[in-house]
Amino acid sequence: MKKRRKKLSLFGKLIVVGITMVILPLLLTSTTFVALRVYLLKASGFGDGPANVEPIASRLFMIYMFIAVILILLLTASMLVRWVLKGMINPIRELGRGMECIAEGNFDYQLSSKYEGEIGTLYNNYEDMRLKLKESTQITIDNEKKNKELVSNISHDLKTPITAIKGYVEGIMDGIADTPEKMDKYIQTIYNKAIDMDRLINELTLYSGISSNRIPYNFHRINVREYFNDCIEEVGLDLDSRNIKLNYDNLVDEKTRIIADPEQLRRVINNIIGNSIKYMDKEECIIEIRILDQIDSVRIEIEDNGKGISQKDLPRIFERFYRTDSSRNSTKGGSGIGLSIVKKIVEDHGGYIWATSKENEGTCIHFVIRKYEEVENDE
Repeated sequence: MKKRRKKLSLFGKLIVVGITMVILPLLLTSTTFVALRVYLLKASGFGDGPANVEPIASRLFMIYMFIAVILILLLTASMLVRWVLKGMINPIRELGRGMECIAEGNFDYQLSSKYEGEIGTLYNNYEDMRLKLKESTQITIDNEKKNKELVSNISHDLKTPITAIKGYVEGIMDGIADTPEKMDKYIQTIYNKAIDMDRLINELTLYSGISSNRIPYNFHRINVREYFNDCIEEVGLDLDSRNIKLNYDNLVDEKTRIIADPEQLRRVINNIIGNSIKYMDKEECIIEIRILDQIDSVRIEIEDNGKGISQKDLPRIFERFYRTDSSRNSTKGGSGIGLSIVKKIVEDHGGYIWATSKENEGTCIHFVIRKYEEVENDE
């Protein structure tokens, strides 16, 4: 019976209440009327001395009926109040408590799921709202924390080159660079530090575009083999100047094409390689780049033989502002947003990216972009 009541809608409950308010008193009153009539007739001896007994029986009957009607009405009212209290008022009060908790910032107050009908729907809507607000609040807290980390990281990363520039400029002003060789060395160092600052500012500008989904894309149909051959030729010159060996394999068909922004895709490759260069710790540094065919997509792998990434850090390297403990060394630089930029660009190209790594052996970044397939129109 209880289960059946919970399934009633509010409209159904109101109809039941209305019917009960009419039917139950009438039914109880009729039953009481008949019972009192029979009782009084038996008590009066069924007609012995009708002239004297009938008025007394009538008065008793009226008194008993009045008392019975009062009791019936009280019983009916108490039953209906209890039912309405349990089925409607209490759930609404519980919902009110839940709303108060949300207003106080407590998103852990969970409502019971035992009700159905309109109350059940209302509870489900509350739970959906509570969970979304809890998630939204947590995201806001996480973003505030990350923004604070960003300010801290950027302050640290800007302070290092600024301090170096200031020191070398003071050295020039004080006459410490008293030979052309020293002067050239000081100026070159100042120039390199200025480039580091410019790179950091560019990353922040791009990050701003990522946060507001305003990265400017200029998509084209790109021949994979030709594009990566040109890109790797440029990368190879930089790696060669750093005494880093480059191994390159392009195994896709000559006609394979993708839809991509050439500039942003180049940024992906440069960011990944730049990240690998930072953490090279072997005497012979090697970077391997492989372009692989995967039926309906192209897979790019960029692998190094650096120090690798621990398993606890690996799932988080694409998060904004996240930097592993080893990368907090000021000599490494980096704002902690380079790989998050890479992930965003790859996903905006309809692809996906992940990493595999072994500590002290190296890291491999994999990303996949779907091929471009021309649709032939049959006429």
